[in-house]
Amino acid sequence: MAVAPTPGPSMALELRPPGHLNRSSSLYSLAVCLSNKYDSQKVVADLEEAVTFGRAAVELCPPGHPEHIVSLHQLTYDLWTRFQEQSLQPVLAHDPRSCADVASSLHVLSWGHWKRFQEEAAITNLDEAICLVTYVLDLWPPGHSGYTVSCERLALFVGERVQRLGQRTNADELVMLGRAVDNLRVLANYFRDQHKVQHTIVNLDEAVKLYRYVLQFHPTGHPSRATSLHDLAVCLTDAVRHERSAEANLNEALALEQEAIRLLVPGDPGYDVSRHCLAACLEMKISPQIVTTSSDALDVGHSDIKQVIRGVAFETLKTMPTRLLHTHTGLLCGRDAQISHFMSSQQCNQLLSFCETCTLDQGMELIHTTLSGYFKFVMFSHRWGEDEPLLRDIEGHSVYDLSTKEGFGKLQAFCLRACKEDYLWAWSNTCCIDKDSSAELQEAIGSMFTWYRRSALTIVYLSDVPDSGSFGGSEWFQRGWTLQELLAPRTVLFYTRNWSLYRNFSSSNHKADVGVLEELEQKTGIESWFLTNFSAGTDDARSRLQWASSRCTTRPEDIAYSLFGIFHLHLPVLYGESAANALGRLLAEIISQSGDISVLDWVGESSPFHSCFPAHITSYQKLPPSLSQYNAAKPSLMMRLLLSISMRRLYHSLEKSPLPRFINGRLILPCITHRVVRVQLKGIDPPVPSYMYKIWASGLRPLEIELPDKLEDVAMEQGALQLIRPWHSKLLGPSAKLDAMSEKQLLTMLGRPFNALLLMKLPHNEYKRVASSTLIAAQPVSPGAILKCKVRTLNIV
Repeated sequence: MAVAPTPGPSMALELRPPGHLNRSSSLYSLAVCLSNKYDSQKVVADLEEAVTFGRAAVELCPPGHPEHIVSLHQLTYDLWTRFQEQSLQPVLAHDPRSCADVASSLHVLSWGHWKRFQEEAAITNLDEAICLVTYVLDLWPPGHSGYTVSCERLALFVGERVQRLGQRTNADELVMLGRAVDNLRVLANYFRDQHKVQHTIVNLDEAVKLYRYVLQFHPTGHPSRATSLHDLAVCLTDAVRHERSAEANLNEALALEQEAIRLLVPGDPGYDVSRHCLAACLEMKISPQIVTTSSDALDVGHSDIKQVIRGVAFETLKTMPTRLLHTHTGLLCGRDAQISHFMSSQQCNQLLSFCETCTLDQGMELIHTTLSGYFKFVMFSHRWGEDEPLLRDIEGHSVYDLSTKEGFGKLQAFCLRACKEDYLWAWSNTCCIDKDSSAELQEAIGSMFTWYRRSALTIVYLSDVPDSGSFGGSEWFQRGWTLQELLAPRTVLFYTRNWSLYRNFSSSNHKADVGVLEELEQKTGIESWFLTNFSAGTDDARSRLQWASSRCTTRPEDIAYSLFGIFHLHLPVLYGESAANALGRLLAEIISQSGDISVLDWVGESSPFHSCFPAHITSYQKLPPSLSQYNAAKPSLMMRLLLSISMRRLYHSLEKSPLPRFINGRLILPCITHRVVRVQLKGIDPPVPSYMYKIWASGLRPLEIELPDKLEDVAMEQGALQLIRPWHSKLLGPSAKLDAMSEKQLLTMLGRPFNALLLMKLPHNEYKRVASSTLIAAQPVSPGAILKCKVRTLNIV
């Protein structure tokens, strides 16, 4: 039967037109293919296309996007290759393919284009240098050692570009350089802030120069010209205060603010600020003694206070849910509406009043404190029921005006409770997410744990718990998503069916109540320390999987997605995939990130995703029993002396073993191997079915295992099976050398029983795990047998 060809990257791109969620991935894949094709065939057109598609991929993956760095790395390599190919001899010794720091590669490449521009006077090289250094500034924060150098280079490059534009003005060129101009304004603000802190004239002069560049890129008719006029005027006013060309700077500042006001109308953002600045300049002109007045206050001497507040508010809201319910009005508000609520509030008026009299540092601290308090929000945790309100049901309506039945009444009660607790903002997963937008849904799932962690309060509504009952039987504890809703928030209040506080406790936080914590620990099996001090991450991964193993979700694949935040992992949400595939991707990422081999301790059906992973999370319900109570026979003193050399050899093999990792569908697993020399079928339990085998393996005592499937005939052959002890170098402990004490501890540890994996050998030197119905407890025969074991790294599929 003919097999349909696999769609190539170009076909995949056609299937993902502009606007498609995954178009950036297709653009990146196509760029990689063309780059590889150029490497093998050296056709320049392929390299040019690779650069074109690479740029398009980077534009679709802005800073902060999970694919930004990898897309930028590929583009950097292709640009570097093109730069070298255009030279008669190699001129850049820095190879970005071998450099983990993409920004450093871009930094070197931008300077290479600048040097070439100086030699050849080709404007394309100058434009490329500007583009590349803007990429660098996206990657390096202001505190980075290379940030200042990159800022200076951007100023140098754009200054040259301004001169070129003066010789040949072209509107298209102005538009093309818009991103660089935005960076210039940020850079100018940076130098002016540095001046405020250090009081150095050189920073102020640099800011003036940069603001002049920005203004040249904003000619008459440009929407940002008024802002650029004001920025330069404010900076010149500061120069006047430092007696720097006082009369000339003051006259220019007056002219700039006068033009800015002509471009604005009352009510426009910035109109009042420009008017105040103009008045201050006129006052300086009339009363020269005012010239030396300090500009540390946030009023005229600083840019638009309201714009500063808006900027800080926007940054504050970035780590919060996109939409929030306003508990006073019941209206759903996006970020613009949230900011508008604050800007029209009495808190904002008070903040503006305080900022007029305080220093810059005091003002910024006050702005941050005020906004953090204003935008505190409450999260809702509950079991979904009938007729839950969705986004489309409440947009443009107050939740208090809607029906009081079923889910609508529950939402109203939640908002009312949040309002009574004196919180202005609230979030519910039923109506505050656009579930028709795959991009928004992906972002929400990836951010959910962080939102619950940042919440001022999480309200848990238990609709199936009567006022006088215990919450132990609530279905809330059986759902997958509610696990992170229990672990993430620091402050939680449980409410019963009639919205009474659980147990009628007067505490403002049930997580601080010893009685409630004891109930939670008993019900969930999670120690109270984790309930109150939980941190997202891959530490103790096996326990976290066990916490989720008895829970379920409406969509099977959600059981894995609900754990992304708990493990602090960012993975694609692929609705429609199988639960086994979703769980497999999660486990593979845990191993790749941490090398944690405890996730291999499970019993049950193996996954089609990988033989070392379970098909269902229920396989983690039972924690592996402690085997430390069984001890191998202690070797004699003479035996320990004879085994010392072998012990050191084994220690160094274990110490040098690589970390476990998951690559291209294969688990690369370091382990201590025990070759199975004999297998005997002891019995069959037909109803289950279950197959009991007795196994003899080198270095181990005979053991019995129970398998859900009968071993294949090929597995019964000698050498086809291996019992292994998975290994991670951290098991050796913190000691960096082997001494008499650590040698004894290692021998004791390796002499204890351990949970073994049964592997079957496949062609091409690969293995697959044979799933068992119970954990395989293996016991080494003796210390001498331990030292004869082999340390190997196996490829398991």
